[in-house]
Amino acid sequence: MNLFEGKSPAERNKIIVAIVLAVLALASLYFAFGPSLFGSSAKTTVKATTPKPTATPSASRQDDQMPSQSDQDFAYVTTPIIYNPGMNSAPDPGRNIFAFYEPPVPTPYSPTPYVDIPIAQPTPTPEPPMIIAFVMPQNVYAGAKSFRLEVNGTRFTPESQIYFRQSVMPTNFVSPEKLTADIPAGLIASEVPAQVIVQTPDGIKYSNQIILNVMAPPKPAFQYIGLVARKLANNDTAYFQETGKDEPLRARLNDVLGGRFKLVSISPAETRFVDTQLGFSHTLKLYRPAPSEAPPGRNGFPAGGSTYQPYTPQMYQPQQNVSVPAQQDIPGIPNNLPRANQQQRVVNGIPNKVDPNDPNPPVND
Repeated sequence: MNLFEGKSPAERNKIIVAIVLAVLALASLYFAFGPSLFGSSAKTTVKATTPKPTATPSASRQDDQMPSQSDQDFAYVTTPIIYNPGMNSAPDPGRNIFAFYEPPVPTPYSPTPYVDIPIAQPTPTPEPPMIIAFVMPQNVYAGAKSFRLEVNGTRFTPESQIYFRQSVMPTNFVSPEKLTADIPAGLIASEVPAQVIVQTPDGIKYSNQIILNVMAPPKPAFQYIGLVARKLANNDTAYFQETGKDEPLRARLNDVLGGRFKLVSISPAETRFVDTQLGFSHTLKLYRPAPSEAPPGRNGFPAGGSTYQPYTPQMYQPQQNVSVPAQQDIPGIPNNLPRANQQQRVVNGIPNKVDPNDPNPPVND
């Protein structure tokens, strides 16, 4: 069969082009799919192999491991932080781009559901075998004489002993509720509270402790500022300045000041008092203030002038050749009229003092 029989040249060209295109298409399919395009398939045998485990991981797997805690701490300490607020890439104020989350410390194991574990209560201190309720006296004065201490309580035994400032005292057993002991004056010489306990010599039975208050004795609240001495020390008078008072106090021997302090000795250097209620002796030295601490004189001015100075005989030596300025003429006032002279008068060579606060000073004749 002739494909081109009875065909025009244009039709023959079309048939040739169609045949060429069909051949090209079949060649493309063959290169794409291979011989399986025509119904034949190649058989492939696959053999599976199981990899053998190795005792140690390969070197290529070491890079995938997580860094240890020491490596992380080393990197955190040695890595510098560079932060320039002026750069455009800097974070907004109030934000810290370098902050990172740190997990909290793990809490102790708590079962689920939650079980409230009771807190162990402290063991209470056991009650001592002997109890001290109170002592008599409860207060003493430092420096006082020896006194008798009476300890009252419960469950005392004849072997019980009183310990005062951790020193055992000769103890008298009166009853299971009372003990007594004589405390020497040397143990209350200082103003320090004293500890009192009761204990047997073997230490098996003991008591609670009681604190005895040792107070400072009352002292005179005034200063010895001077005296007026008479011939043969007969009827000497001492002067004292009491705290908060303007006028000084004066007292003679055997006078009582402050309601309880009896004056028993007077001398230019010191005075001595005896407390009529407690029997304590107190010595007051003569008060010698510094020039800046001198007491004020009359009208509020310091004694002796603007600066206080002790009196010496050279302070008021007679002054010679003291000149008084001559009177000058005052317009409108006759010269023969007496005038008030503001200068000090000179009488027997000693100038008279003039009080600067006196509204009517003396007029010289």
